[in-house]
Amino acid sequence: MNQKLRKTVIAGNWKMNKDPEEAGKLVRAILPHVQGAGCEVIVCVPYVDLFPVLEAAKGSSLGVGAQNCHWAPSGAFTGEVSAPMLASMGVQYVILGHSERRTYFGETDKTVNRRIRAALDNGLSVILCVGETLEQREQGITAELVAMQTKIALGGVSSEEMKRIILAYEPIWAIGTGKTATAEQANEVCASIRATVASLYGAVAANGLTIQYGGSMNAKNAADLLAQPDVDGGLIGGASLRPDDFAQIIQAAGK
Repeated sequence: MNQKLRKTVIAGNWKMNKDPEEAGKLVRAILPHVQGAGCEVIVCVPYVDLFPVLEAAKGSSLGVGAQNCHWAPSGAFTGEVSAPMLASMGVQYVILGHSERRTYFGETDKTVNRRIRAALDNGLSVILCVGETLEQREQGITAELVAMQTKIALGGVSSEEMKRIILAYEPIWAIGTGKTATAEQANEVCASIRATVASLYGAVAANGLTIQYGGSMNAKNAADLLAQPDVDGGLIGGASLRPDDFAQIIQAAGK
């Protein structure tokens, strides 16, 4: 990470875990580690947990995000939640393009782009996820694939709006598997993402872009991953549900 050029961000993705009461307790356990942290800290929680988490985080520096949003402001989309709804609650961030959304719910680069447009138009900041499968990595097409995902997702996004975008490199083969890219592998792909952004928006925008690593980062490997020059934080899954582990990652990011 290079804190002189860009902010370091640790974001917890709780996925489909914790009921509202448990969510409030978890945030209260995390908050002592957020105050005075040398990085920005966000928790992205299930929709039903947003109210208690926002209430528990009130007055602190902890950012609160959702895990998805629809591209339409309203309409006949049963089960969906819109960006205006999130913004009206005081939500600041939203994860878009997560591989689990792409794999299990049929999201595509084009629909991710539409969701990004909706989020930005409603004042939200976006954590945009990109990444390859194990088969794609073994075929040697990681850089091309991630570049394509990035370019399509950012279609129509202005240079000014890029200030509200965080990229998260999530190798699909490392999510929830316990497998982790080596620090060097993670940095190589994060650097290629930065080069793609530079081709679209110029070097200044690319150098100011926070790029997280999101494949099974945990308390044990966080320091090595975050020591890489192009890894600017983490999108944390399971470890974000354990306050002590999450605290160690936050501490590693603040150095």
